[in-house]
Amino acid sequence: MWVGVDWDNGEGKHDGSVNGVRYFQAKSERSGSFVRTQNLSPGISFLEALHIRYKGESTKEEEDEMYVLSASNKRVSVELVGKEKIQDKLSRFEELKGASLPYLGVSTPGNPSDISSLVPNLKELDLTGNLISEWKDVSTICEQLPALTAVNLSDNLMSQNITGLLQLKNIRILVLNNTGINWTQVEELNHLLPMIEELHLMRNGISRIMPTSSSIVQGFGSLRLLNLENNSIAEWNEILKLSLLRSLEQLHLNKNNLKHIFYPDADTIQKLLSGSESNVKMPFQNLHCLLLGGNNIEDLASVDSLNSFPKLVDIRLSENPIADTGRSGIPRFVLIARLSKVEILNGSEVSLRERKDSEIRYVRLVMSKLHDNPDEIKEHPRFAELKAFHGIEGERPSVGTSGPQKMASGLLSVNLKCVGASICEKPLLTKKLPATTTVGKLKILCESFFKLKSIKPKLFLQEEGSPLPSLLDDEMATLTDIGIGNESTILVDEES
Repeated sequence: MWVGVDWDNGEGKHDGSVNGVRYFQAKSERSGSFVRTQNLSPGISFLEALHIRYKGESTKEEEDEMYVLSASNKRVSVELVGKEKIQDKLSRFEELKGASLPYLGVSTPGNPSDISSLVPNLKELDLTGNLISEWKDVSTICEQLPALTAVNLSDNLMSQNITGLLQLKNIRILVLNNTGINWTQVEELNHLLPMIEELHLMRNGISRIMPTSSSIVQGFGSLRLLNLENNSIAEWNEILKLSLLRSLEQLHLNKNNLKHIFYPDADTIQKLLSGSESNVKMPFQNLHCLLLGGNNIEDLASVDSLNSFPKLVDIRLSENPIADTGRSGIPRFVLIARLSKVEILNGSEVSLRERKDSEIRYVRLVMSKLHDNPDEIKEHPRFAELKAFHGIEGERPSVGTSGPQKMASGLLSVNLKCVGASICEKPLLTKKLPATTTVGKLKILCESFFKLKSIKPKLFLQEEGSPLPSLLDDEMATLTDIGIGNESTILVDEES
């Protein structure tokens, strides 16, 4: 007998139909296949998995795989020091505080009373990639573990029907990544998880936030972290439905399809509430971390709107067009200058020194653009504030003998560091250069400074806090245009 299987990893042969005859409907064109019944397993119980993971002896095959290669490419067996002590400690189930049982084929709880007597002190449970699908089975396991506070059910295809799940009063962290859950089910969990603090919902294809009782999400009184990374949310209005979660501190939205964001005013929130509440609270009142990496944000208005979030200090904008200098985005120092409260940007701390340097560089950059286009100031809402704060005076026209002084005041101290493989090791050079020096002119100077014969240099700006240097490819841009400031470091590489 053959049985149709729809593979979770999508690695099948067809969509459930063969030779024009449909036997079942797979979730994608090539996620289905047929297997013999003798090759199927119903899975094991949670209790069996515990014994296999923590009391089972390693097999000869597993031990044979524990080796390293010697200098002569021969296998040398690896022996774990203290292995017996570790196994003995882990096998004492009554002391076990955390259990990790990923991809063991767990499909049922086992005898409920045996769970509570076997691991009475279990606090954290990882069941990633098993065969659990019924919420009542999750409820059975959690009920028998009164100390349990964190559960990971990622990569289990959960049922769309949550009936059977009892209230889990002690669960504070629930991970439901790639479980097929939708927001309607999340709303049902609202009442069943009264103490939930972290909820992870990555890779579930969620595109809409659909509250059941009103037009805006309510409840979740203890929720501090909501992870919606790797979903399909394209409209910021969907996210605004989360704006009145009073305890929400961290919102992870990396790798969605957002193009534009804004901070909602009272009228916007009132419309979302459909006039059902007259006392509108401050939106996102406790949000201090907002991760927006890997979206499609490309406008400065979205960046500037982040200043309106009352407590927002940790922001991620990497892998968006607006932050990609290779796609006409703005560099890190401009982001720091425009974001008045940011303390962590793209995962890197913004020090007081970096903030000061970034703001001064930004002001000088804007001043250089205002000469040719006075209307440019409309695009820089913090320019006047920063210019006054740092006491930066506008450039005065030179007359008589003031020329040399103006030139001296316009010099920048720049560090030049060779990194090209063919250039060989050369000492770091610090040069004073006019702020009007172009990238093209600097390349010519580098050829002279480092005596580069028949090698065409390629320049990169290395910025504090940025994981990768920025390519300087506009040969007509001046040092001011690209935000070079005093003590900036430019890497000198070679054209490939």
